[in-house]
Amino acid sequence: MADFVLTAATLDKARQEIDDALIKAGVKTVLLIDDSGNVLASCGEETQKIDTTSLAALAAANFGATSQIARLIGEEDFSLLFHKGKRDSIHFARIGEAFILITIFGEDVSLGLVRLRVSQLSDTIENIFENA
Repeated sequence: MADFVLTAATLDKARQEIDDALIKAGVKTVLLIDDSGNVLASCGEETQKIDTTSLAALAAANFGATSQIARLIGEEDFSLLFHKGKRDSIHFARIGEAFILITIFGEDVSLGLVRLRVSQLSDTIENIFENA
């Protein structure tokens, strides 16, 4: 992805798309971060309860480590990661080359729904940043 400039309008568009696709479907929290671990957008009611800065930094590092694992087995990269907990689950998806979408959801939301909505949202978010 070429260099881009983040504006309030661009981030508002991204937040609205995330809200429509995931938060309204029952997802608890969504973070859009860059591959360095900087939080670009946070959505959902539980963002105040989570240390989003630490989560973003760890998620970016996790993707970096996983990329190295992928190369060890002959893959170019893994585009998503998923961890299931007793109460909540977390889904990480690469959006283009520069972004990672972190989605936290409970048992009332299916992994299939999250994967579908994140897949659909990926192109939308890329278009928002490319046309900014």
